Amino acid sequence: MRLTPLVIAATSVALVSPTAAQAHSPGADTPAAPGVSVPGGRYEHAVELRFRAERGTTVRYTLDGTTPTRDSSVHSPGRPLRIKKDTNVTAVAFRGGQSSVPVSYGYLIKSREKPLARLVVMSDVHVGSHASADKKYESFFDTIGSIFPQPDAILSNGDMINDNGDGKGPDHRIVSEIFQANLARKGMTDTRLLISNGKHDASLAAIRSGYPRAWFPDSGGGYYESEVKGLHILTVNTATYDSDTAQRTWLKQRLAAITADPAHAGKPVLVQGHRPTTGTTMDGQQASNPRLAEDLSAFPQTVLFSGHSHLNINDDRSIHQRDFTSVNDGSMSYVEIDHGYQMVTEDCLANRFESPTAQALFVEVHKDRTEIARVNIAADKHDIYTGGQWSASRQPPYASAGTLSGATWTVRLKGSTSGQIKDNFRYTDAERNTVAPQFTTRRPLSRVNDAEGGTALRITQAEDDQMVHHYDVDTTDAATGASVVSSKILSDFYFAPRPNTLDIPVPGAAEGGRYVARVVAVDAYGNASPAASLTFRK
Repeated sequence: MRLTPLVIAATSVALVSPTAAQAHSPGADTPAAPGVSVPGGRYEHAVELRFRAERGTTVRYTLDGTTPTRDSSVHSPGRPLRIKKDTNVTAVAFRGGQSSVPVSYGYLIKSREKPLARLVVMSDVHVGSHASADKKYESFFDTIGSIFPQPDAILSNGDMINDNGDGKGPDHRIVSEIFQANLARKGMTDTRLLISNGKHDASLAAIRSGYPRAWFPDSGGGYYESEVKGLHILTVNTATYDSDTAQRTWLKQRLAAITADPAHAGKPVLVQGHRPTTGTTMDGQQASNPRLAEDLSAFPQTVLFSGHSHLNINDDRSIHQRDFTSVNDGSMSYVEIDHGYQMVTEDCLANRFESPTAQALFVEVHKDRTEIARVNIAADKHDIYTGGQWSASRQPPYASAGTLSGATWTVRLKGSTSGQIKDNFRYTDAERNTVAPQFTTRRPLSRVNDAEGGTALRITQAEDDQMVHHYDVDTTDAATGASVVSSKILSDFYFAPRPNTLDIPVPGAAEGGRYVARVVAVDAYGNASPAASLTFRK
């Protein structure tokens, strides 16, 4: 928490080192990315930023999540950039025909009002060794500390390790060592850590033996209750919930008692469980435990956090309200996107749905509301496969750590009855976004050569009030009417910054051939733009 007003001297500016961008710089002639005078994080006042880059370069920046170009705003050293609301700032240094890699910073701008509790909610850690995780989690905890220097609790919502029935239960001790080392390193001595049981966590006995008792204080069934700053947190075991009568009875009894207490009026009851329940987040994708949804339906004060799916939190379908609030918490190892789409990768157009992005939620519970900030722990653009090998464990430094993956969600429990609380829900199916994306450039489509000299269709990305999810791309041979490309292609919304253009290969394009392309931009709710079209030759 930063309370001291920011003062930046005009003649001496301390800068955050752009080591992440420099580490991934493609060549010696490429400028290093700019440094920034105020690191990303959570602030209780507006911040003023200055950039500094190598002599002879010009710094350009964006505030909308896009990658700066030579047409973007120029930073003037004598005029600081003032950030007054939640913003991602991305900067690039240009020199002649060269440009640095982009570096992005996320800023959460809050009031001085003190929340009742601050919690980090994460899941799907999937750690298997110190070698792959030590440096990553140093970076991850640095990002956590930039937002919540002293979180009251960290909820790690299942799948801490990679056990598939193959005896990896002892790996829980590796995770414990990594987490304990970073809690100590960051001075988070009073931070509670609360773990739920996931699909890949071996056995309950392995969890109990791997962590301090306070991190998993169950009584034998993998479920338990905790209290943090007067806030009730109920951890359920979603591996057994539907068939576990004792667990179901316990949950309903505790919810009934907590919500009947006048001292708890207006406060949420937080429930964490690894697997999502049916009919809730992300249109019910990868959900199970229908009886959990049934049991929570009588308690609209409940906020259920779930993981398991790895589905990204950029998508506003990751929060859902009907009878209670359900929130998808993303993944700390890699995220997924709905299946059935293609990605533009470093090598080709691929049937792929994973991105090497780590995400978590930063939750602030106030007397009258709960604010849930969505944060990228790392979201650099690169392919999850390198040379055909899985590469989700890319090591730091990251040029995107701490960027925001969407606007903060605000949950309010307004009303004195269950019906009144539900009537005031805002993230319901009935309130889904209906604004369609729009192409805003005069020529959103163009024909370009790809790296191998082949023909590609370049899409200049459309704009949307939330995010463009994908593009429906149809390219046909003008002479024969035969389809050359017919695909739904993801927009790369899961990277920070997102690229301004996408190059779609046109395989087998014949020399002199004439082709017709038609492209529609679509958001996560299916709202579609007017089509953009282009006729071009190889």
